[in-house]
Amino acid sequence: MKLKPVKTKRIYEEIVEQIRMLISEGQLKAGDRLPSERDLAERLQVSRASVREALSALEMMGLLEIRSGEGTYIKQVNIDSLVAPLAWVLSMEKDTVLELLEVRKILETQAAMLAAVRAEAEELNDMREALEEMKMDLKTGRLGDTPDLNFHYAIARGTKNKILIRLMNAISDTMHQTLKTSRAKLYESEGIPERLYHEHAEIYQAIEARSPQEACKLMLAHLSGVEEEYLKDF
Repeated sequence: MKLKPVKTKRIYEEIVEQIRMLISEGQLKAGDRLPSERDLAERLQVSRASVREALSALEMMGLLEIRSGEGTYIKQVNIDSLVAPLAWVLSMEKDTVLELLEVRKILETQAAMLAAVRAEAEELNDMREALEEMKMDLKTGRLGDTPDLNFHYAIARGTKNKILIRLMNAISDTMHQTLKTSRAKLYESEGIPERLYHEHAEIYQAIEARSPQEACKLMLAHLSGVEEEYLKDF
């Protein structure tokens, strides 16, 4: 199985397309087991978070079956009948930061609430890792947009709701681009980077403590605060 290093802004979509092509060309067949997340990330030269996004999207498209404790397998499908993922449709639209924040407030406040009830050790660990990366980026002056995205995606996965995860996948590329834009604006204000880190840490603490109402409240306050700061530039 030949995989090429990924060099594109829409990383998870490129992974999806490579695997789709391998299936359509017959290099991957129904019943074949994919390499592990770690192995795929190394071969593709991307983060494990990007691999997880791609595998989740492929599962929702009906191309893969993810069996807990066993691995990820190719399903028997008709490639030509597949509808393009919602992410590719959304990528053609010119969403604004403010519109995305509205969508995120709708989705992520409830996601935080559900994650506080359902998140397991893997998702909690991914949230902690994202927070550690945010802290390192804070110390070195980097924007921290990638760990920010990873943190919120880990929360989505912690809901165990496949439709919600699919929706987060759909907006992830737009979300990543707008995170860069909004963070660049926000970082111009003194104290904002530190505040953003602490807000994420508090959300994690509420989820870890199994406090759904608190997690929901903190997520809403976080996203509303970002929106308020961003509006100052309009």
